[in-house]
Amino acid sequence: MSMLFAYKAVKKDGMHYEGTLEAADKFALYKQLHEGGNVVLEVKEKGARGVLKAFLSVSFGGAKMADRIMFAKNLSAMLHAGLPLTRALSVLERQMSNKTWTPILKKLTDNLSKGVSLSVSLAEFPKTFSTLFVSMVGAGEESGSLVQSLGIVGEELEKSYELRKKIRGAMMYPAIILCVMIAIAILMLVYVIPKLTLTFKEFNTELPLSTRAIISTSDFFANYYVFIIAGIIASVAFMYAFSKTLIGKHILGRISLKLPIFGTIVQEINSARTTRTLSSLLSSGVEVVTAIKITADVVQNIHYKEMLAKTADEIQKGTSLESIFRPKIELYPPFVAEMIGVGEETGTLPKTLLEVAIFYENEVTQKTKDMSTIIEPFLMVAIGIGVGFFALAMISPIYSLSNNI
Repeated sequence: MSMLFAYKAVKKDGMHYEGTLEAADKFALYKQLHEGGNVVLEVKEKGARGVLKAFLSVSFGGAKMADRIMFAKNLSAMLHAGLPLTRALSVLERQMSNKTWTPILKKLTDNLSKGVSLSVSLAEFPKTFSTLFVSMVGAGEESGSLVQSLGIVGEELEKSYELRKKIRGAMMYPAIILCVMIAIAILMLVYVIPKLTLTFKEFNTELPLSTRAIISTSDFFANYYVFIIAGIIASVAFMYAFSKTLIGKHILGRISLKLPIFGTIVQEINSARTTRTLSSLLSSGVEVVTAIKITADVVQNIHYKEMLAKTADEIQKGTSLESIFRPKIELYPPFVAEMIGVGEETGTLPKTLLEVAIFYENEVTQKTKDMSTIIEPFLMVAIGIGVGFFALAMISPIYSLSNNI
């Protein structure tokens, strides 16, 4: 499923041109054009295919992430082509179709004209530019390699975005099937069962246990649906509030690591995120201690945050990264510590960390695909059992009534 976009771009030789292309989303279009050495000036959606996919992308915040990737990569490409920074930001202001970027880019341009550095200006917008983004840009400014740093941060965001899309894509089909199953079950209990129940009562016949159980459940839904809805909303609100507390983060974080199958995937996702972020920061010239502190902000699970925060303190005392990661097998697989040790010994830590990140990203991609494939048959079996139970419970009394008549 894809969407049709109209675009304006500049070729390597500086020639402006226009065209239309099909792509999964704007991010995919930018990537495709950049691979040909073009700088994209403007993109407009002409037509859509796959409305559900586009809706899900917006719902999960994909557009915001794609905009940040475009910003980093396009700014890097224009600076590499020799455009001054203020001029490049002015081009980006016309290019970004999301109008929420207009005041941000204007503010960045104004700050630069006043002598404020780009990293300091970016830090004024923490909801748009993360600590990772700001730190890598700052390191690039200090080392004179801003173009390379922007390219690296764009790559970091791109890989993170792609990984999330793959995980969500693999889980989408089972989630939709499950929601449809629940919706059909509720409709049957609320609308279909009461009508059959009236028929059974008219004939005043004894019903099987399974039939009585379904009728009781239907009556409960019909009589107390307001309390059920209120209970569900209250439960969701409580779980959300609980997940924001310190103890909630610890408990839920530990549960996610202990779950069968899912626990391994959570471990590998965090391993990939940790190693890729560290690799990107170290490649940009950020000091190890600072890089680890920033990485602690990037990971979501509180157990990883606390472990990395302690790691930064240990590094300051002269402890090697390998010796810190090696005993933490409940968080990071032994392979991570082994590769970190190799990187420290050979002086190629950023490169080695990147290889580890790519390895675990591929592992997560494959496992989510496999898990989706495994879940589907179980869902089909569950649907079959549910339909069979309902048929036996509700149709067998009807046959009994027919025989009596």
